[in-house]
Parts: sequence; structure tokens; C-alpha cells
Amino acid sequence: EVQLQASGGGLVQAGGSLRLSCAGSGFNFEDYAIGWFRQAPGKERERVSCISSHESITSGYARSVEGRFTISRDNAKNTVYLQMNSLKPEDTAVYYCAAARGLSDYAPVYDYWGQGTLVTVSS
Repeated sequence: EVQLQASGGGLVQAGGSLRLSCAGSGFNFEDYAIGWFRQAPGKERERVSCISSHESITSGYARSVEGRFTISRDNAKNTVYLQMNSLKPEDTAVYYCAAARGLSDYAPVYDYWGQGTLVTVSS
């Protein structure tokens, strides 16, 4: 069974940090690009960042998080991370990770999706 498990969300004050994890199982994790997306209440889903399979090339970051968030992966642990620093209330959203055969910022190409983890940033 294919699974993507996003974890690490929670409540944090503005200026704080969180590290999200996305653990995959049931497929060849190392052969898949992983993307982080987020969706705030009443807003459309937004691509945060994506990382390629073996070379760990990123597709860049959403302008709203650039310089504060860092994506990385550890294929030995079948896990991709999203380090989030200097968090702002506008970062409040459900964060999802997803897996695709190729690096893309386009959500529909992603084959597998995790259940999401809620990040709440208080002011």
C-alpha cells in the first residue's frame, strides 16, 4: 500500500520554527520527486517547494516563503523535510506532501498525496 505520511505540524508563535517530515512507503521513494503544497482556509492550494528524486534539485520556493523555508530529503530514510523558520501568521495552512515521477510545480501530475499536517502560526 502506497503511503505518504506528513507530520510535524502544530501551533507555533510568529517568528518560530517547525520542521515538517514526509515519510513514504509502499513505492520506490528514491525514484520520485516530492513536493510540499499548502492550503489555507478559503484559499487555493499553493506550491511551496519541490525536490527531485536522486539529485535533490529543488524547483525553487514560493515567493512568500523564499529565504525562510528549506526543503531537503534523505532517501535512506524515505523522508523529505521542510524546515520552516521565521514563521508568519500567513503561513497558517494544512501542508501536504506529494510524490511524482518527475520534478514539477504542477499539482495534478503528482501521483500520491499525504493526508496533510496543520500548521498554525499565532501572532
